[in-house]
Amino acid sequence: MFNKVLIANRGEIALRILRACKELGIETVAVHSTADADAMHVRLADESVCIGPPAARASYLNIHEILAACEITGADAIHPGYGFLSENAKFAEILEAHDITFIGPSAEHIRIMGDKIEAKKTAKRLGIPVVPGSEGAVTDAAEAKKVAAEIGYPVLIKAASGGGGRGMKVANSDADVAEALHTARSEAGAAFGDDAVYIEKYLSTPRHIEIQVMGDGKGGGIHLWERDCSLQRRHQKVWEEAVSPALNEAQRKKIGNICAKAIQGMGYSGAGTVEFLYEDGEFYFIEMNTRLQVEHPVTEMITRIDLVNEQLHVASGSGMSVKQKDVQLSGHAIECRINAEHPSTFVPSPGTIQYYHPPGGLGVRVDSGVYQGYSIPPHYDSLIGKLIVHGRTRVECLMRLRRALDEFVVDGIETTLPLFRDLVSNQDMQDGNYDIHWLENYLADK
Repeated sequence: MFNKVLIANRGEIALRILRACKELGIETVAVHSTADADAMHVRLADESVCIGPPAARASYLNIHEILAACEITGADAIHPGYGFLSENAKFAEILEAHDITFIGPSAEHIRIMGDKIEAKKTAKRLGIPVVPGSEGAVTDAAEAKKVAAEIGYPVLIKAASGGGGRGMKVANSDADVAEALHTARSEAGAAFGDDAVYIEKYLSTPRHIEIQVMGDGKGGGIHLWERDCSLQRRHQKVWEEAVSPALNEAQRKKIGNICAKAIQGMGYSGAGTVEFLYEDGEFYFIEMNTRLQVEHPVTEMITRIDLVNEQLHVASGSGMSVKQKDVQLSGHAIECRINAEHPSTFVPSPGTIQYYHPPGGLGVRVDSGVYQGYSIPPHYDSLIGKLIVHGRTRVECLMRLRRALDEFVVDGIETTLPLFRDLVSNQDMQDGNYDIHWLENYLADK
C-alpha cells in the first residue's frame, strides 16, 4: 500500500479521498490554491502545499506545481478525484515518468475513452451496444446528410472531445444540418481545442443509465450495478439514484455483465463508468468516464463497497478486495447535488455560510467540505455538497429524503435545496417517471 497520497483536487471529493486514505493508514497531502487555504481537506490533511492563485489553470491544473508538491512532501501516489486532471492522459504519463503512481486507469485507456469517436469504436468491438451513427468524424454537410439519411432524423451532432453539452446540436432535417454542423464544430474547437464532431441518432425521450465498473488491470473486472442519472439540466446531472426505477432485474444483470466483460477485455484498471442512453428497452453507449464519478456514493450505499478504497488497493497492486459474487444489492439510494446557486435562476451564489446544519439519522449521508463560517470562493464549480439517502425500498428512500431535505439548513448563500424539496413531492418523481428532458421541461413550465 502507499505511504503517502497527494490529493490533486478540492472540495467534497478531496475530503472523501482523504478519509479513505486515513482509514487505510495512508498519510495525506492536500494541495490548494490561495482561495482554498481554509478548506476542510486542507485542515485535516497531514500536510498541505499551496500550489498557486485562485484560477484553476494556475493551481489545480498546474502540473508543474503539483509535481513539485510531490517532490517536497515525498508523496508516492496522486489521486486526482474527478474533474481537473482526472482524465488527462498526459498527466498520467508524466507521473509514470516520475515514478509516481496515478490512482486511475492507464494513459492509453484515458486517451481512448476521452475521444468519443474512438471510444464508440472500442465499445462496439467489445460487444457494448452503441447508438447508430457515423463511423468516424464528419467534416462537411454533404457527408453529414448522407449519414443522417441512413440512420433517420432527428440526429445529434456531437463533439468528439469533451462533454457537458458543449459542441452538441440537434438537426431535424437536411435544412438544419449545415448550421448545426458549423455551430457544433465551432463550439467544440473553442471549448476543447478539437473541432472534430460525429453524428448519432437522436433519441427523443431516453433515460441516462450508467454502469459502475472496477477493473484490476490484469483482466479481472466487475460491475456494481447501475445508476439512473436522467434528471439533468443543461446536460448536467442534478439527481442520481440506484437502482434505476426503469429497469428490471434481468435488464440490469444483462447490461452489467456486458460492461464487466468489456473492461475485462480491455485490461482496465481502477474505477470507471460506462454510460448509456436507454429507450424502449434498448441500451445505447454514449461514453465511458475513466474516473470516480460525482455520484459514486449511491453505488456505495446499495452495495456497501467503498469505491475509493478499491481504487487505492488496485493502484497499489494489491488488486480488488471483492469479486462479482460479493456485489449484492441492498435497497435503494438517491443523491441530490446541492449547489451554491439560486434555486430557480441557477445564478451562482458564492459567499460566507452564516449557519450550517446538515441532516442526520439512519440512512443519511452528507458528503461536503463546507462548514459554518466557510466562504465559498467564486472561482470553481458551485457544488457544495451531496445529500445521499438510503432506504430498504424506493418509497422509504423518498420519504427519508423528504425528511433529510427539511432538516438541511444552509444560510448566508442561495442553494438548490428548495428545488429538491419541490421535486421530492412531485408525482412523476415519486413514480420514477422521468427522462433526460423532464427537468428542463418542468422548470420551463413553472
